[in-house]
Amino acid sequence: MSILQPSSIARVAELTDAPARLGESVRHPARPWLCSAVLLLGDVAAVAFAVAVSILIWPYFSAGLSSELYLRLWPVLFLFPLAYAATGLYPGFGRNPAEELRLLTVATCVVYPALAVTVFLLKDASTYSRGVFVTAWLQTLFFVPVLRSIVRSTCARKSWWGYPVAVVGAAPAAAEIAGSLARQPELGLKPAAVLDDPELAVPLAQQGVRHVIFALTGTSQHTVGESFDRCSELFPNIIVIPEMAGLSSLWVEARDLNGVLGLGVQQQLLMPGPRVVKRALDLGLVVILGMVALPLIALIALAIKITSPGPVFYGQTRRGRGGGPFVAWKFRSMYANAGAGLEQWLASDPSLREEWLQYQKLRYDPRITPLGRFLRRTSLDELPQLWNIVRGQMSFVGPRPIVTEEVSRYGDGFALYAKVTPGLSGMWQVSGRNNLSYEQRVKLDLYYVRNWSVWLDLHILFRTIRVVVLGDGAY
Repeated sequence: MSILQPSSIARVAELTDAPARLGESVRHPARPWLCSAVLLLGDVAAVAFAVAVSILIWPYFSAGLSSELYLRLWPVLFLFPLAYAATGLYPGFGRNPAEELRLLTVATCVVYPALAVTVFLLKDASTYSRGVFVTAWLQTLFFVPVLRSIVRSTCARKSWWGYPVAVVGAAPAAAEIAGSLARQPELGLKPAAVLDDPELAVPLAQQGVRHVIFALTGTSQHTVGESFDRCSELFPNIIVIPEMAGLSSLWVEARDLNGVLGLGVQQQLLMPGPRVVKRALDLGLVVILGMVALPLIALIALAIKITSPGPVFYGQTRRGRGGGPFVAWKFRSMYANAGAGLEQWLASDPSLREEWLQYQKLRYDPRITPLGRFLRRTSLDELPQLWNIVRGQMSFVGPRPIVTEEVSRYGDGFALYAKVTPGLSGMWQVSGRNNLSYEQRVKLDLYYVRNWSVWLDLHILFRTIRVVVLGDGAY
């Protein structure tokens, strides 16, 4: 038994493309109060902005609104961080963004009705505008998660952000966990060391490390018991990683079954309620976006017709829910009959063939027109898929729609893939897009299906806006 260094620590560095030196996080101790303060100020600023925008825009719909009346209510802003603190969102490290979004939404939807009831009981209901109230409520649901995401992204690599954690477990599993955490500093759990023996964690505990991640993979039951007992003596905060590869991980709840630990897993795919909400969300977004998209679709169609001969739209048969075929529509972004020359290009350039085999895409694809390259980079080529969403063949969020030739690359996972409707956006689009290997895309698709929920969809939609604006990984 020895500390996994330098070999395993080097492995962490290799996984993360970042330094992973033992004790690096310990030399920069966590400041949870500072992290919480930054998040709290961001939340208050987001709520204040949402309310201010509502007050400023509502006079255009209703005359006679007095902004001074609302300025007297400024102490109410601090009810929101109190509600967020009650749900454990300060600092909320280690919490999945989709779960954070759910808790923020629930807390916000508790505060606003509570304020409405209070105003009613004080008999001041007629004094304040219901329009301002509802608009501020909706904007708070949007601006608070967005600003929180910006704060986490900005502060993630600061030395004071997050907690240093010790990862205890067998070499391959522990190193993979540490590498995953180091790649996602926004979570706030920064690996300080990877250990295969909890006794070696004593110096870390003495230096102030208060969190440990305990990986059970490949460990005997007897060793698990002894190691866990030792860790519980050293660290007040323990995260246990059970040996449950291939199961849901996002919506799991611990249960005490008469002294036996059980994990309750919600099968959202089997619940009609969430499916109805997802479909309603799709149709609502189509109506909202359609008003903006229809003139844009007409303009793009005209531009395609003028710049290159051939049809405006391109339909390709894809696999949908249940594994059945459907035609997914896009704006044509390639020269007419460009597919016929693909094999010739791949045969003439081994590097192109290797890139195609790995990603099923080419970064500098000679078949794409100049306008098509712009449409792909901005994701505007996928606007016609709004029609697929209306017909229920696709959703705004889901696994990437694949062609028949790709089914074999999913292996046994295709049965899982086929349980949900493919999406216009999804996990792979907001996690690196075309910069990911095909195997990584498959893993992200299967993760989405296993952990599907409306909250995960909303989180992906928020991130999609950023990805589309920045053009991350698009070509």
